[in-house]
Amino acid sequence: MKNGPFAVIGASVLWGTAGTAGLLVSADSIALAAARLVIGGTALALVGLFAGAGAGAGVGRGPLVTPRQPVTPRLPLALRLPVTPGLLAAAVAVAVYQLCFFAAVARTGVAIGTVVAIGSGPVFTGVLSWLLHGERPSRRWAMATAAAVCGCAALIVGGGAQAGGQMVSGVLFALLGGLLYAFYAVTAARAISTGASSNAVMGVMFGGAAVIMVPVLLWRGTEWLAEPRGLLAALYLGVGATALSYFLYGRGLRTTPVATAATLALAEPAVAALLGLVVLGERLTPVSIAGLVLLAISLVVVAVPEKRPSERPLAERPAAEEARAVAGGTVCPDEALESQP
Repeated sequence: MKNGPFAVIGASVLWGTAGTAGLLVSADSIALAAARLVIGGTALALVGLFAGAGAGAGVGRGPLVTPRQPVTPRLPLALRLPVTPGLLAAAVAVAVYQLCFFAAVARTGVAIGTVVAIGSGPVFTGVLSWLLHGERPSRRWAMATAAAVCGCAALIVGGGAQAGGQMVSGVLFALLGGLLYAFYAVTAARAISTGASSNAVMGVMFGGAAVIMVPVLLWRGTEWLAEPRGLLAALYLGVGATALSYFLYGRGLRTTPVATAATLALAEPAVAALLGLVVLGERLTPVSIAGLVLLAISLVVVAVPEKRPSERPLAERPAAEEARAVAGGTVCPDEALESQP
């Protein structure tokens, strides 16, 4: 998986700062989510157009074109992005997820809202990957993810959350957000695995979400952006916690299975909990601390790549497996003979 897991964890750390940054301004959750996506989505769309779209245009790569070879014409910028019905649906999911996330944080607090939204993401992602694409997660992933979710649950219990009208609705918003997150993560991973540029995929999803959020931002009002603190928070949420983080996340999805990436994203609630402790004065009980430790151990287990059977040296493979490799064309017969004692 190379450096994919580290890119995903880097994105998760940036995501974990979003809830705290949002609570430092006077804007309501809807306006904040809209501003974040308008700024961040625009930045990602520009990156997708100018940096990631060259592969789709057929220019700037490969050997030099000789006079006898046809020259691939440059496509207009807008036509270089992989705009598909699936990615357009994912763009809607991105927009609605932001609304659900900030609505959950406003009702439950940073730690609980983040933990439930992101903590449910790996479960939804594993199920969707299995049902939609037949990608059954490994046993180690399932065990580590279960432990990570238990760690997230310990954060909630340790926080002393009380059931109530706001809490129940906030948790429901967070669960819906987790499902939407899983949907657009699986959709993005599928598009990237078929050869699309990760920059272009993120540009389509978040650029589309930005377009959806422009009228929402105008409806909720932009007066709070005139305040220095509000403007700085919006810029940070858009550029840092959205554009940069999803740029890293897209890079990570190139070499990291989406179910693994979703589990690694559980670093977000840990960062959110620590920021709530340091910046917002929230308290962590011993149970919460134990949950953080369990969560950290689970992330390490998931981040370490598994050694697949196909990665073993040919000489170490069973005879039947070696025969299948030769018959399938993955190993030439000469290599198979040379590997035998």
